[in-house]
Amino acid sequence: MRLKLSIGYDGRPYHGWQTQAHGNTVQDSIQRALAVVVKTPLKLHGAGRTDAGVHALCQIAHFDSPPRLTMKPCHWLPALNCNLPPTIRILACEEVSTDFHSRFSAIGKIYHYDLCTDPILPPLKAGLAWHLPGLLDGAVLAQALATFPGHHDFHAFAAYRGNEQPDTNWSRSLHRADLETLSDGYRITFVGDGFLYKMVRLLTGGAVLAAQGRLHLDALGALLDQAPDLPFGKSPHCAPADGLYLQEVLY
Repeated sequence: MRLKLSIGYDGRPYHGWQTQAHGNTVQDSIQRALAVVVKTPLKLHGAGRTDAGVHALCQIAHFDSPPRLTMKPCHWLPALNCNLPPTIRILACEEVSTDFHSRFSAIGKIYHYDLCTDPILPPLKAGLAWHLPGLLDGAVLAQALATFPGHHDFHAFAAYRGNEQPDTNWSRSLHRADLETLSDGYRITFVGDGFLYKMVRLLTGGAVLAAQGRLHLDALGALLDQAPDLPFGKSPHCAPADGLYLQEVLY
């Protein structure tokens, strides 16, 4: 039986999603819980990586249950959650077809990023929003975000993992980059078919600099679709992980 998990987590205590040698990741935590339940190691496959400190409202992962187990999907919820720290929760579990893959079956993702512009960051928002006290022009922020949607080469809005190849595809389709005004700041929502490493944080960082008057809108727009054979600039600021949430994986 192949099972699909919907997972929420507070990213602050963890070194990201993907398993690492030290074991302090979300994936490692869930795999340990799975091993307790089934008495043998199981491989968990995630829809994508989130970095250290990044949160998820609904990350998706799947695993194959051993044939000897007859647990119903609904029984996996308490079995796993009672073996997980309170900052990670399995929100739903359902049986899916064996050709479903949490990563390769996905057709897009939705992220949102929270900005707090209050003079003082509320203590219950520490690590959950980027604190930007002072001047931030919401109209310019909206204009900056409006330059991003479309199918573009986002080379300038990607960080390197160190395993890039000369033929790496840097093009993605960004369907939306919406701005919502909150009582204490703003929420930016990005919807796209896929995102490069740290792309959302670099898009957000560049847009915020424009809204602070520190980067001209023309210069921000010029970072898109740069010719691969020319020296290219980079987004001048990577927003911190604090305010970033994986909101939904689209299938």
